[in-house]
Amino acid sequence: MISQFFVLSQRGDNIVFRDYRGEVQKGSAEIFFRKVKFWKEDGEGDAPPVFNVDGVNYFHVKVAGLLFAATTRANVSPSFVLELLQRIARVIKDYLGVLNEDSLRKNFVLVYELLDEVIDFGYVQTTSTEVLKSYVFNEPLVVDASRMPPLGPAAIFRQGTKRMPGTAITKSVVANEPGGRKREEIFVDVIEKISVTFSSSGYILTSEIDGTIQMKSYLTGNPEIRVALNEDLSIGQGGRSIHDYSSSFGAGTVTLDDCNFHESVRLDSFDIDRTLTMIPPDGEFSVMNYRITQEFKPPFRINTLVEEAGLLKAEVIIKVRAEFPSSVSANTILVQMPLPAYTIRASFELEPGTVGNTTDFKEANKRLEWGLKKIIGGSEHTLRAKLTFSQESHGNILKEAGPVSMTFTISMYNASKLQVKYLQIVKKTKTDNPYRWVRYITQANSYVARL
Repeated sequence: MISQFFVLSQRGDNIVFRDYRGEVQKGSAEIFFRKVKFWKEDGEGDAPPVFNVDGVNYFHVKVAGLLFAATTRANVSPSFVLELLQRIARVIKDYLGVLNEDSLRKNFVLVYELLDEVIDFGYVQTTSTEVLKSYVFNEPLVVDASRMPPLGPAAIFRQGTKRMPGTAITKSVVANEPGGRKREEIFVDVIEKISVTFSSSGYILTSEIDGTIQMKSYLTGNPEIRVALNEDLSIGQGGRSIHDYSSSFGAGTVTLDDCNFHESVRLDSFDIDRTLTMIPPDGEFSVMNYRITQEFKPPFRINTLVEEAGLLKAEVIIKVRAEFPSSVSANTILVQMPLPAYTIRASFELEPGTVGNTTDFKEANKRLEWGLKKIIGGSEHTLRAKLTFSQESHGNILKEAGPVSMTFTISMYNASKLQVKYLQIVKKTKTDNPYRWVRYITQANSYVARL
């Protein structure tokens, strides 16, 4: 049960506000934003997703650069409210197509209509896009996404000023194409977030993949969909399926530790040919979530060398090598390394001919940052940083610096080798052959190399 719901821009502008119970003061949005903006904990750090101010509990998540927040004085489960905020953001994105400040302002009537159906007097009624279509009648004003800055995983499909056709994030589930005709297409995204920890000598200490198969359908008539995965897929420890399928024994090339499926998925033939059958609901949903802790080839290798270069000076050399094929490229790469607290200056040196790289020394929190716009598979990139320390320096730099962490996004690549072999649509009527889009995205969850 929540008292208020509101959406704020990055500047703190109140875009959407709904007070359901009148239990919390009207200025709560301003109190919340000031607390988030000026949050200090040990001199740094972002505000936690849940905090309390003067007896009011504040919950928030950041989606597409917007702050989705809720308040209550009641003792409510934090995970419940945070999940609710995520689902509200997803429903709004399903209806508007593009989720950003401009689309919310242009469609505020539709957004308020959605909120009135999702929440009644602070209690959740439904967050199903499919169910809401029976109660929500306003048509969205579709925003031209090509004029907006790219947000979220789908932004990696932008090629310069062009966008790959049919990007699902820019389409509404209820709006038609110009001329009133609905474009028949379906999107399947295999999204994997990988966590890897390297030792100082380069060995892999821990590795894990959290994956999900996302689907968004724009097909009329609710046809049946069949998604075929790797035939040699095995599930559970030792290759044994958690569903106790007899065909899952043995070592397959793709081994999942565990997985779960959306309620619409039927597993009748999954044990025979690894095919998932479903009638997809409206909006975006997770067909399957899975986890892998088996050893896999990491997409990047990070090597770091730290050497003292005289009194009060040191040099850091960071090398990043892409271990994936040259036909694939990574985007929005950021390498970070905490430096000793007594570091006062850092100068950087990149390889000759380097284009699109950024380097920075964040003096406030003593952190080195190296941004790379693009890395092609098989290439290697090097950064040299010369550090200067204050007179108060003490101790061993290796003990006080690091570890090196890395964030990145790689399109059309997945570390687990889980594949969608085919996507079959069982049509009820004779219509044009629908468009099918199957894409792969790999992102860093926690990618760390110790010194």
